[in-house]
Amino acid sequence: MTEVHSTAIVDAKARLSPSVIVGPYCFVGPDVALDEGVVLHSHVVVAGRTSVGARTQIFPFASIGHAPQDLKYRGEPSRLEIGADNLIREHVTMNPGTEGGGMITRIGDNCAFLASSHVGHDSIIGDHVVFSNNVMLAGHCKVDDYAIFGGGAALHQFGRVGKHAFIGGMSAVENDVIPYGLVVGNRAVLMGLNLVGLKRRGFSRDRIHAMREAYSALFAEVGTLRDRLERVADRFAEEPEVMEIVDFIRAESDRAICMPRHDRAA
Repeated sequence: MTEVHSTAIVDAKARLSPSVIVGPYCFVGPDVALDEGVVLHSHVVVAGRTSVGARTQIFPFASIGHAPQDLKYRGEPSRLEIGADNLIREHVTMNPGTEGGGMITRIGDNCAFLASSHVGHDSIIGDHVVFSNNVMLAGHCKVDDYAIFGGGAALHQFGRVGKHAFIGGMSAVENDVIPYGLVVGNRAVLMGLNLVGLKRRGFSRDRIHAMREAYSALFAEVGTLRDRLERVADRFAEEPEVMEIVDFIRAESDRAICMPRHDRAA
């Protein structure tokens, strides 16, 4: 059975699935949909055209779905879609999309957003993503599966972060981060591959070795990036992780790619 605390305010038009729990002093707006097992612990505000996936937990003082922090926003009926099994901790803010960005902000499944992190308008986040405390994601960003942000990191608007990448704590990331990459600093530079994350997630020694070889060839100091990219694509055509990096760099983007400050071994 759905449980709504007597001090909570839930609009009669809101859609609450079975086994939803709405704790003390929460507010749920008329265009909100909460799937089964969602828990709003207390003092949570869920507003706007927002859907929250099954078993997601939202902790006190989170502000979910209020108007985007974009001065061009004019009240258009944009949306925020949050997937299943997410953890959204205290003081997290998440904003819906805008007309200038596709009208939707979308978050995948099994993500963790720790205290005071922010998801800007029109951003698209994959599955199993982790934002540590105070992470700031600007508008129009794209973050792929299994990316991890250290505490206080920030990503510039229109920035992209590839699969399994790691953003070091307090990093200011102006440019795109390749899949499996590790970036650190203000302004962030590419430090190598996220080897710790790859090992933890069960990538084999051979696959990691191939990625390290490709990384060294791709970010060598000789020749242009375009030429190195084509050579790596030819040599490692049968290595799917390497080709993910190649395709990521080839894709259109509003930002440059994060590069090493000096040539480093991965």
